[in-house]
Amino acid sequence: MYPSDWSLIQFGDSGTPTAYNLVQADTSVVMRARSEGSAGGLITYQRVNLNVHPVVEWRWRVRSTPDEGDITEKSTDDAAARLYVTFDYDGLGLMDRLKLAVLRGMGYGDLPTRALNYVWSSRLPKGEMRPSPYTEQIMMKSVRSGSTRVGQWVQESQNVREDYREAFGEDPPPVAGVALMTDTDNTGGSVEAFYGDIVFRRAPSQ
Repeated sequence: MYPSDWSLIQFGDSGTPTAYNLVQADTSVVMRARSEGSAGGLITYQRVNLNVHPVVEWRWRVRSTPDEGDITEKSTDDAAARLYVTFDYDGLGLMDRLKLAVLRGMGYGDLPTRALNYVWSSRLPKGEMRPSPYTEQIMMKSVRSGSTRVGQWVQESQNVREDYREAFGEDPPPVAGVALMTDTDNTGGSVEAFYGDIVFRRAPSQ
């Protein structure tokens, strides 16, 4: 199982959700995600002031990436590992609110009003940022791409405040939550990922 302050998210009609559970890895406990043609995430709700702690750090490891995964297309939107930083954003226009209402009506009830999605993608080159194929209010940044460093623990550090400004052209509101997701519901197949040590910190220059 997973900690009580995390909740399972299931998207649409994806069937059996991705399985998440805590496991021992070396000397620490981490979250393992197993997807068998499935989707689903884990979310924890927490407030973070990015003016004080703008940098998110975490580590992850994947055993493989979905062969046909392409996160820029709805039909192939699968990734071995994702870390979402979500925001409660009140400035959506009418069309974006309608899109959000439609998606939530399709079963995507936990879809945030805005989010940054840090992805270990199959194809999108490292460092590139693209909108989600479902909504431009979720921007995806490829932190890792393809098979490079598959099977290894990789430590990541991303400046969320700077990425939000690049993605949306304005200063960010406070963070509302953090979510993990490993999914293969569009392309099929099996992937396994591990996540650990997610923390927000001050920027090095602060």
